Amino acid sequence: MRFRIVPATEAHLPKIAALEKICFPADPWSEELFQAALDGPATSILLAEGEAGSILGYTVLSVILDEGNLDNIAVAPEARRRGVADALLSVLTGFGRDNLAVLMLEVRASNTPAIALYEKHGFAAVGRRKNYYEAPKEDAVLMTLTF
Repeated sequence: MRFRIVPATEAHLPKIAALEKICFPADPWSEELFQAALDGPATSILLAEGEAGSILGYTVLSVILDEGNLDNIAVAPEARRRGVADALLSVLTGFGRDNLAVLMLEVRASNTPAIALYEKHGFAAVGRRKNYYEAPKEDAVLMTLTF
């Protein structure tokens, strides 16, 4: 599968929001939330862009001082297990090594494939957030990567 990692633009937002609804149907971010993230001075959205401009995956990173938070990451169902999330995380951890003291994220406690991927990139579980996710109600594992 061929793709490249690129910064998102406003033109990408409808496709990002559509993918969000597929990946997180119970509680998706709205296109307006993605617009706010794109417009925010401390937030970046990166895409895995396939051939013909398809969006295979995306990630949202917010930064405050020397701390980064992986706010969102999603991969299209047909692109999963094909290196998309791995490539997005590699870019984020590279940015973190150069610019941050720590990178944090929350992940559903039941999402063992995602937890394994984050651990592969050096993240470690440091705690749990009770009932962090609303729909369906579930705990989150708090993971950090210290640089």
